[in-house]
Amino acid sequence: MSWGTELWDQFDNLDKHTQWGIDFLERYAKFVKERIEIEQNYAKQLRNLVKKYCPKRSSKDEEPRFTSCIAFFNILNELNDYAGQREVVAEEMGHRVYGELMRYSHDLKTERKMHLQEGRKAQQYLDMCWKQMDNSKKKFERECREAEKAQQSYERLDNDTNATKADVEKAKQQLNLRTHMADENKNEYAAQLQNFNGEQHKHFYIVIPQIYKHLQEMDERRTIKLSECYKGFADSERKVVPIISKCLEGMIHAAKSVDERRDSQMVVDSFKSGFEPPGDFPFEDYSQHIYRTVSDGTISASKQDSGKIDAKTTVGKAKGKLWLFGKKPKPQSPPLTPTSLFTSSTPNGSQFLTFSIEPVHYCMSEIKTGKPRIPSFRSLKRGWSVKMGPAVEDFSHLPPEQRRKKLQQRIDELNRELQKESDQKDALNKMKDVYEKNPQMGDPCSLQPKLAETMNNIDRLRMEIHKNEAWLSEVEGKTGGRGDRRHSSDINHLVTQGRESPEGSYTDDANQEVRGPPQQHSHPNEFDDEFEDDDPLPAIGHCKAIYPFDGHNEGTLAMKEGEVLYIIEEDKGDGWTRARRQNGEEGYVPTSYIDVTLEKNSKGS
Repeated sequence: MSWGTELWDQFDNLDKHTQWGIDFLERYAKFVKERIEIEQNYAKQLRNLVKKYCPKRSSKDEEPRFTSCIAFFNILNELNDYAGQREVVAEEMGHRVYGELMRYSHDLKTERKMHLQEGRKAQQYLDMCWKQMDNSKKKFERECREAEKAQQSYERLDNDTNATKADVEKAKQQLNLRTHMADENKNEYAAQLQNFNGEQHKHFYIVIPQIYKHLQEMDERRTIKLSECYKGFADSERKVVPIISKCLEGMIHAAKSVDERRDSQMVVDSFKSGFEPPGDFPFEDYSQHIYRTVSDGTISASKQDSGKIDAKTTVGKAKGKLWLFGKKPKPQSPPLTPTSLFTSSTPNGSQFLTFSIEPVHYCMSEIKTGKPRIPSFRSLKRGWSVKMGPAVEDFSHLPPEQRRKKLQQRIDELNRELQKESDQKDALNKMKDVYEKNPQMGDPCSLQPKLAETMNNIDRLRMEIHKNEAWLSEVEGKTGGRGDRRHSSDINHLVTQGRESPEGSYTDDANQEVRGPPQQHSHPNEFDDEFEDDDPLPAIGHCKAIYPFDGHNEGTLAMKEGEVLYIIEEDKGDGWTRARRQNGEEGYVPTSYIDVTLEKNSKGS
């Protein structure tokens, strides 16, 4: 099946068909381009979605590390990889399919134009040959008619008796001339006809089939290219299917890794305070002294009505009190003096407590002279939200169990830093030995400042570790001895469980829990001392150290180059700025050593 033999007379239709083929090719290329844009937008939206729900770098340490959260973060990572594979699909389609189609379409247009021009030239040449043949034919026909007229004129004069011999001779010469010209035109017409027939045969059997063959091959190559692009379009996605399957398997694996028991244990580890539950409140009998001094009949009915205590209301209020780490009954007030209470009995044998005027004087004197029992709001705020200010260095604002974990975590971090500094010291010593043995490699004295700085860092880290280990030993000692102190409630008539101190920390000291009668010689400023240094000064900005500062003088703060500090007091003109570290350490640093950035409407560090 060949276009040259089957479609020898369909040049215009073949022209339209080849143009349609190129248009279809470009239409498919446009489809691939739009598909690439869809893949790119899909991948971009997936990445934005992952970025939106991924934890921030700043809050990574504060993010709960539950298995459900970790599984979700792993799913986000897998989804991010999945988005990357969609980008790979778009890139492969753009390079292998769309780009190849556009290049091939350009080449196809050039080749088609060349073949059609050859076909038109061949057709124009054949038309020219036909015109030449037609002109010779018409000329031969005209000469034949003229010769026929000359023949008729000669015969008419030859048969006419009145015609002269000269007229007959002239007519005969004219006949001979016309006959000769007709013969010449006949020969020319025959030659042109033979030439045209030869060119026409060559045109329809050699030239046009060759041109149409090239057009057919071009169209078939276009079809083959479309087939390859169809396959490449599918292969672009099929190549990433195994990786996408791994991403989906990773999501399934992340879902299976969720462990509800482990999450529950992490909740316990995260919020366990380490305190023992409160024990039973002992019965305190205040009626012994009354029985010895007052008879049953001395209490009037009006006094009984005014002295009743609503047990239901009291219990309800006690239960409504919220403890910092769960519901805990509010510690009882210190026992009143024995003479301030007495018991009255009703005729049916029931007893109730009544108060005399003496407890009022006792309570008023205690308010004036004693320390407040309720912790300050500043200390509560500091104990609850560490973000509002730098945390206490020894974590005393935390419950024992949480404090122990924080201290242990800090000790581990300090040990890692100490190990790094020790490795750096060993490396510097080795380098110094090499320099001493080979002076041409470097000056050993140039390493001395770095060695001194490393040794200072090692000493500082060891002191920090020793200090935190001391605090950890204190916490572990208190935790271990708490069970023995529970039984002291019978002696002190009060459960001496850990309570919140006015400073926001917790204490187990029984002497601090049970207070005796108010001391008249207490310091007049004890109440004010409770609120001293409750909350650090608010940060009004931050600064970055441009140069290192040793801070050997008292009241100054050492800093390293590049270290970021809080600004809590501006330079008053003396060249010093008051700053604070993340751990709460404060001091003055030279203003010329730092780059200060003040914050507007700053409410705190």
